[in-house]
Amino acid sequence: MNRTDVSYTLTEDPVASAHHFARYLADFIQERNEENLPTRLILPVGPVRPYPILARISNEERISWKNLHIFNMDEYLDWQGRPIEEDHAFSFRKFMNEFYQSLNPLLRPPKDQCHFPDVYNIDEISNKIEEVGGIDLCLGGVGVHGHVAFNEPVISRFHQVTTEDFKNSKTRILSLAPETHVMNSIRTNGGSFDEFPPMAITLGMKDILNAKKIRLYCDGGSWQQEAFYQAIYGEEDVRYPVTLLQDHEDLQFIATKETAKKVLSDY
Repeated sequence: MNRTDVSYTLTEDPVASAHHFARYLADFIQERNEENLPTRLILPVGPVRPYPILARISNEERISWKNLHIFNMDEYLDWQGRPIEEDHAFSFRKFMNEFYQSLNPLLRPPKDQCHFPDVYNIDEISNKIEEVGGIDLCLGGVGVHGHVAFNEPVISRFHQVTTEDFKNSKTRILSLAPETHVMNSIRTNGGSFDEFPPMAITLGMKDILNAKKIRLYCDGGSWQQEAFYQAIYGEEDVRYPVTLLQDHEDLQFIATKETAKKVLSDY
């Protein structure tokens, strides 16, 4: 298979990846603060390991989040497509609010600058991104079949989505793919599938692709090796949505050596 120009950095293990995420984001925010520039971010909840490190760095180095707009990628929904309760164990809103509370009160972002996709006003988050001037940096992970945020592959016997359609996809509500449901449940609650939220709302690929910088972290090891391989070598294909990012002008993956094993063997 022909090599692509997709850039990636290797880390030793998931802990090193978490530190990379936290240090990279903290430095990015601080540099923009020093230039008196606003910072507009798309952030994930997954990976989660970097956030305590990020809070410690921000507090110790007095890095202010006051001039940030933070847009969360996605959120779980119940079986009827309604938001799960904010105190639910898997609530991304709960996780992020706890992270903000872990910041020194003098450094925290204002509540009205912390944005989550809303099933009752589905275009609001994209409109807000446009209103604040676009996204400077999108951070995220990659799912087992290459989804970014919850942009799951669209696979149907009855309906086809072209790569261009997918690249232009907007915020939407969807049922999680079976493999996502299984994988995320195993990783978070010991595989108790019936307790796991079956649906989600996600930012579309359009908002992600419009970010000036994209950094995606892959620390899943063996289960993520094929997804990472497709991200680097795969042809554009809606079956692996991460491949649709390959021509972005400032994209980089950060992968553990274990996750990159298949890529490295093909080097």
